[in-house]
Amino acid sequence: MAGEWQGHWCYHGPAMPQTPIDLDHFSRRLASRQRKPIPIDVRPRAAVLIALYGPGPDYRVLYTVRTHHVEHHKGEISFPGGGRDPEDGSEVHTALREGHEEIGVVPSDVQVVGLLDDMVTRTNFVVTPIVGRLARHPYPFVHAPLEVAEILEVPLSHLQDAANYTTHPQLPPDRQPSFPSYRFGEHIIFGATARMTGHFLALLQ
Repeated sequence: MAGEWQGHWCYHGPAMPQTPIDLDHFSRRLASRQRKPIPIDVRPRAAVLIALYGPGPDYRVLYTVRTHHVEHHKGEISFPGGGRDPEDGSEVHTALREGHEEIGVVPSDVQVVGLLDDMVTRTNFVVTPIVGRLARHPYPFVHAPLEVAEILEVPLSHLQDAANYTTHPQLPPDRQPSFPSYRFGEHIIFGATARMTGHFLALLQ
């Protein structure tokens, strides 16, 4: 799910120093910190899956390149995710369901590590990022052809490397400043996805 964050949370820092990740320690840290949920109101809810893939400690973070068939954010980089359905029991259920629908990840193959803070997009969705680790490697990904053009496996060390941190203009310069972004080959990870990435990286420290 791509877009712009506003108000409730924002990340403006540079890329983080490269630090090996201990998922058990990180999970305990997420569980012990004061998460910032947004109370239920009339705004639609959504969730995304920040999926860590590979043997570690330099995990791959999974992103999708959206097709030009989708209604919003055509061709942009996003995490697997989407709106909460009435039958979803929780934000975790939403993220795992969307991960299955978009990239073929079976929910039982995901070890949920923890939840990040809720965030509000410019389109007024309240989004909950769910961090999870895929239990299998390699994984037989199957992407939804109408939604996902490509699956990107971005090394965590690449995201932590300041050389890959940049800025990306969202609106004309006279209206607002550029926002933090990450380069990966020919791709630029920007908008809400970049801000979620930055929040995730900051919590690793």
